[in-house]
Amino acid sequence: MLTAIANQIEQEYHATIDRFTQSVIIAQLELLLTYSERFYQRQFITRKIASHELLTRLEDFLSGYFSSGMLAKQGLPSVTHIAEMLNISPGYLSSLLKSLTGQSTQQHLHSKLIDLAKEKLSTTNLSVSEIAYELGFEHLQSFSKLFKTKTNFSPLEFRHSFN
Repeated sequence: MLTAIANQIEQEYHATIDRFTQSVIIAQLELLLTYSERFYQRQFITRKIASHELLTRLEDFLSGYFSSGMLAKQGLPSVTHIAEMLNISPGYLSSLLKSLTGQSTQQHLHSKLIDLAKEKLSTTNLSVSEIAYELGFEHLQSFSKLFKTKTNFSPLEFRHSFN
């Protein structure tokens, strides 16, 4: 199908140019891109088992990374680093997560980070500053801003809601 469209584009290119030539070529290119996007997205539907296995590996990686203390040492892992650890491209990882969870990789990371912050705020006596540091934030304000954006509560408001 893609080859047929490419052939039609080539035929139009080599044919006598008229006032419709450009419009026809653009329409064929749009059709080619639409089919390409369809085939790209279809892989996420047809590879459900492999996709879920990859999501499990991602969750295992993030759990290990978060529990190892790496957040405090190196901060949040980059999308590129995570993709390398999973032996896939960053673009594929983001497309897969968007397909499975509705979130980009960065949003997924932030969700996991906020879940961990909520756990620490509700189950420990660590100060908000200590929690922010453990989660890889150099500045308390950055942590507080992200937390408030994601939960509509400041870290202290969230903590007080448990008392």
